[in-house]
Amino acid sequence: MWDDAFPSFLIGLREGLEAGLIVSILVATLVRAEARSRLPQVWTGVLAAIAVAMSFGAVLTFTAASMPQTAQEAFGGVLSVIAVAFVTAMVFWMRRSARNLSSELKQKVSGALAMGSGMLILTSFLAVGREGLETALFLWTTAQAAGESAGPLTGAAIGLLLAAGLCWGLYRRVLKINLTKFFTATGVVLIVIAAGVLGYGLRDLQEGGVLPGKTAYAVDLAGSIDAGSWYSTLIQGVFNLMPTMTWLQVVAYVAYLAVVMTLFVRGVRVTAPKAKPETATQRSAGASGEGSAARKPAAARRRPVWVVPAAVVAVPAVVAGLFVALGRPKPAGDQTVAVSETDCGKGFTAPEPGRQTFQMHNTGRQASEVYLVDPSTNAVYGEIEGLAPGTTRDLVATIAGGTYAWRCVPASGKAVTSKAVTVTGGGAAKPVAPVSEQDLAAPLKSYKSYVGKGLDTLAGQTRALQHDIEGGHLDRARTDWLTAHRTYASLGAAYGTFEDFDKKIDGRADGLPGGERDKDFSGFLRLEYGLWHGRSAKELTGPARQLSTDVAGLGKAFPSQDFDAGDLPLRAHEILENTLQFELTGDTDEGSGTNLATADANLAGTRELLTVLKPLLTDRAPKVLPTVDTDIDRVQKLLDAQHDGGHWTPVEKLSDADRRRLDGATGQLLEDLAPIPDLLEIRKSA
Repeated sequence: MWDDAFPSFLIGLREGLEAGLIVSILVATLVRAEARSRLPQVWTGVLAAIAVAMSFGAVLTFTAASMPQTAQEAFGGVLSVIAVAFVTAMVFWMRRSARNLSSELKQKVSGALAMGSGMLILTSFLAVGREGLETALFLWTTAQAAGESAGPLTGAAIGLLLAAGLCWGLYRRVLKINLTKFFTATGVVLIVIAAGVLGYGLRDLQEGGVLPGKTAYAVDLAGSIDAGSWYSTLIQGVFNLMPTMTWLQVVAYVAYLAVVMTLFVRGVRVTAPKAKPETATQRSAGASGEGSAARKPAAARRRPVWVVPAAVVAVPAVVAGLFVALGRPKPAGDQTVAVSETDCGKGFTAPEPGRQTFQMHNTGRQASEVYLVDPSTNAVYGEIEGLAPGTTRDLVATIAGGTYAWRCVPASGKAVTSKAVTVTGGGAAKPVAPVSEQDLAAPLKSYKSYVGKGLDTLAGQTRALQHDIEGGHLDRARTDWLTAHRTYASLGAAYGTFEDFDKKIDGRADGLPGGERDKDFSGFLRLEYGLWHGRSAKELTGPARQLSTDVAGLGKAFPSQDFDAGDLPLRAHEILENTLQFELTGDTDEGSGTNLATADANLAGTRELLTVLKPLLTDRAPKVLPTVDTDIDRVQKLLDAQHDGGHWTPVEKLSDADRRRLDGATGQLLEDLAPIPDLLEIRKSA
């Protein structure tokens, strides 16, 4: 997304242009000095700088990934603060040096030519290396803030490509840019971005336990700001300003911005000293240096041209690889853990803290469920479902201080638990408390009662709809149709148990040979098509009677239908997943334009489902429901804005902005609902 990509685009453009200008000036100086033979030395230094920067980025990525969660937060916070320091220093250096950049580098190149090829390589390496390291560090911190988004890397790539094109144009004298104005303008923007990165880094340090005050909120607008809106995501992505910020974040943000921006703006007003013109003595000295550097002893031995470039790439890569290999905890996955009906966890030893991969190999004759558990509470840290005999699969889990054991549950037979091991240090992991069918018995009973009452209401509503059509009152039938259809939609969590009744009552025409005219097309959508496409009461009487009969049949069959308790957590996500796929696209609209009314009913059904699951969720993930409630309220407000009494805005008539807001808010709600099925999944224990 652009909001994630913009900061990295700017840093890529700025750092790329700075490094590119330096390289351009180095190359231009050598060309004008008629020392083209020395150009490979410049490119070798550039290549070495790029290799070091990429190796540095690899070290940042892979060493942080192996840390416990709290350590990752602290590590990211420290590097964010360092990145702010680098960017701040870079902004002031470029403001100060932009006017004299060319003459300053020419003098350094002349000196390097006189001192030999090694110094020329070092000059180009140092000139580009700093920008490369700054870029790697800044991109790493912005990528951490963006989570799984590809925006930072995309933005940086675009910025670097644009910078390369501009530098080529400048070198070829195609383009001219006032460097002083350019670096001043981007400097102001980068100071604002750096202030946000500082706030984000301090929040990471609070989350990692390094700094206090992680619950002392100065700003908490989560309940009043639409997080799915374009302006909200842009502000969060570019400035790292969040709806919820602690006092430390706010104070640091304001203080940094006030102090650094003031110093920067004052410095811009001061006229930079002009570069002194190069004297004849300096020119002659540079020329003599160039000449001495250009001369080579006749007996000098020539090495292959690929040796040095290969070395400058290989050495940083090897050093980074050794650093990652030696710096990461030894992975527990180096040892295979055996699974069978009689022996579970053979070969298991106490792992190191951090994110670990275990290789689980089923040596038995039956498929088995495998769980990494805390034997004292049965809380689950990781699991594999259906590990077949003779197969090996990886199980990834975050290990912290605590007690661990393996529990193997074969397809038939009793569960087997391994000997427990104790791990010390490493912060804290977040296991999932186990859920049994007994735990879901009370929520299931409550929800079945809700559905039963809803079906009774629905039966009366469909009879009223039938009577409307039989009496020829089609206007009243359209109103009663919507009322009954909304009631049915609010029972969404039970649709998996309605068996064939759901297809009869709310089936779609898609896939039927005759489409809407097919004899097997029945139920609410069949009546919707007829009521809003000018069909007569006589034509609709048969489908209305059939709908009433099917609803009555469902009401009688439901108490004895099999309602799997494990379906409840699944439906918490699936109801609105279907809503986003069908209702909010208008895919199921047969003419009434009331898809948003159906979405509203689906939202009501989700609320009811979460109400019965609340006791289980509160114990296992107390932060989930408040977040979801906020999301639901946001979606509800957007839906409420799209109807006036009984009239609803058709999906296809929504403005682009309204549609984006509604889709975004629903998508965010789905994302926050996603953990619920895993949290409340029924796991076998015997």
